[in-house]
Amino acid sequence: MPQDSRTVIAIDGPSGSGKSSTSKGVASRLGLAYLDTGAMYRAAAWLVRERGTDPQDRAAVAELVDGAELAISTSPTQPQIRIEGHDVTEAIRDPEISATVSNVATNQDVRRSLIARQRAIIAASPTGIVVEGRDITTVVAPDADLRILLVADPQARVTRRHAELGDRVDEAAVTDQVLRRDRDDSTVAAFTEAAEGVTVVDSTHLDLPQVIATICRLATEGPTSTAEPTTQEQP
Repeated sequence: MPQDSRTVIAIDGPSGSGKSSTSKGVASRLGLAYLDTGAMYRAAAWLVRERGTDPQDRAAVAELVDGAELAISTSPTQPQIRIEGHDVTEAIRDPEISATVSNVATNQDVRRSLIARQRAIIAASPTGIVVEGRDITTVVAPDADLRILLVADPQARVTRRHAELGDRVDEAAVTDQVLRRDRDDSTVAAFTEAAEGVTVVDSTHLDLPQVIATICRLATEGPTSTAEPTTQEQP
């Protein structure tokens, strides 16, 4: 992949696959910006709760989100997101938001609004960007220079998410959130199987530095430059 031009790396995957930590690590190592599209949906869900809007009223939710002032940092080391003047960087990681975000993320009008914002952020990045989410490789940035589907087996994903949340939620609740959100979100975004030209990286038995190194190698040498048992390119 050319290193003297703008580089866009798209990373999709299910909950707990390590998308965020991996994407931030790749962006930092390659000197690129970073966009967490999931944080944008979480911020929208926070606003819906804050305003007392019925999440089942899809038209009202879409109108609220479409008109909201939303700003998100693209620094891989200093994440921040604000909506309607509120810094919600920490608040959107609350388990209550995790439990309800799919109600907002599966709203097609909300998706159209946020996808337009995401594409604008990608276009405005001068040197390049790592973008992670559910439908980045297929919808948001299908022409990205490198497209990755990061996967892991369900138990590994639940264990990782439980470690992130700690004592705030028990393992049964984490299992429900991870697997149910994947099931719900898969109705509007294709992230369970790789699209054509997307490289699969299985992080089940890899630590974070190994996953970052694998994707950085793919970014600099190309998806077909070497074959490792942890990666698989789809035909």
